[in-house]
Amino acid sequence: MKFYNLKENDEQVSFAQAVKQGLGKNQGLFFPKTMPKFDNIDDLLALPLVERSVKILAPFVEEDLNEQELTEIVTDAFNFPAVLQPINNERAILELFHGPTLAFKDFGARFMAKCLQAFVAKDAKATGQKKPLTILTATSGDTGAAVAHAFHGIDNIRVVIMYPKGKISLLQEKMFTTLGDNIETLMVDGDFDDCQALVKKSFDDKELATTIGLNSANSINISRLLAQICYYFEAVAQLSRAKKDLGDIVFSIPSGNFGNLTAGLFAKAMGLPIKRFIAATNLNDTVPRYLETGEWTPNKTVATISNAMDVSNPNNWPRVEHLLKSGLVENGCVSSVSIDEEQTQSTVIGLGKLGYISEPHAAIAYKALQYSAVDGEFGVFLGTAHPAKFKEVVESILGQPIGLPKELADCASEPILSEAMSSDFADLRAYLLK
Repeated sequence: MKFYNLKENDEQVSFAQAVKQGLGKNQGLFFPKTMPKFDNIDDLLALPLVERSVKILAPFVEEDLNEQELTEIVTDAFNFPAVLQPINNERAILELFHGPTLAFKDFGARFMAKCLQAFVAKDAKATGQKKPLTILTATSGDTGAAVAHAFHGIDNIRVVIMYPKGKISLLQEKMFTTLGDNIETLMVDGDFDDCQALVKKSFDDKELATTIGLNSANSINISRLLAQICYYFEAVAQLSRAKKDLGDIVFSIPSGNFGNLTAGLFAKAMGLPIKRFIAATNLNDTVPRYLETGEWTPNKTVATISNAMDVSNPNNWPRVEHLLKSGLVENGCVSSVSIDEEQTQSTVIGLGKLGYISEPHAAIAYKALQYSAVDGEFGVFLGTAHPAKFKEVVESILGQPIGLPKELADCASEPILSEAMSSDFADLRAYLLK
């Protein structure tokens, strides 16, 4: 299958090239030329996660990866579960934080790393030389850890991760700033949107991009999105196995850069029986306002306790809009609601009273379901990170201690290895070329 640039439609590349390149010309996002459609959904849902995921992903990658190669990659990447946990008779949370960095981004980052490693090895074999590759990515919290751990120790791949100074939790920061080796981390004097802007400017600098072999592991990379499709199928599979008459399935998604929503819409376009999606945002409400007014007017990013969603200009929105306007999914299947800080905290408390310890991002998605779900709908909200990654915030809201899982305990006392960086592109350019 070919992937084309949503801004420059004449640019069409293979899956391997899209993964290696990251962004297209004029900062365009790659999109599949055709959307696979599965008629045998029940048969797919009956399969185990890995076997089903191979079938879901095969049409996108078959020109670059044979079935054995894809199976090996998916087996290595998805070596942890997605767990559907009921909250009550009408609600369940899909826990996506059982991977090595306790966040949903482990699915996409690990799949991307395994694919890129395979493609780099193939290129080296074909040309007889290893070309250096630099992964440059921005994180609002969880992407950094997932990317760092997925690529840590991979030969000939340099990883540079930028994050906004003082705007992610300490434990989030520790998970990716303490590794060293081929993982470099930059603490940027600005917000996440500033970090994203630096990534885009780097891609626009053709001399820089060519010299260092530039790539990005943000959710702008199509490989990450494709991997995330698989856990929507897994959620519906688990609901199917419960053999309950659940009614229409609605997903509520804590939304920052909107990669998660994009993947869900891909799943729906491929035939998965999802009625609709709720894009739940925090005070950074560009999308809810846009859907209401038709005007795209990002405000300055506001810092919140749901910091991974502190994004005012989400990179993946062009893909969402294309899915809606092209007719690949129904135009009215996405709504969006903004949840404020007080509502977020009260929802964490409310979930606690139901016996479920949540963190702010999942709480926002749950609150959005309360606002938006109607009779006859079964609501699934996404748990995108382990509550312990926001230990101080959750403990202060609930007034009780929560324990640290081993993954966090192991890095909690390690020194942070980051370098300070301004939001000036010239400074980043000099750093990357040093």
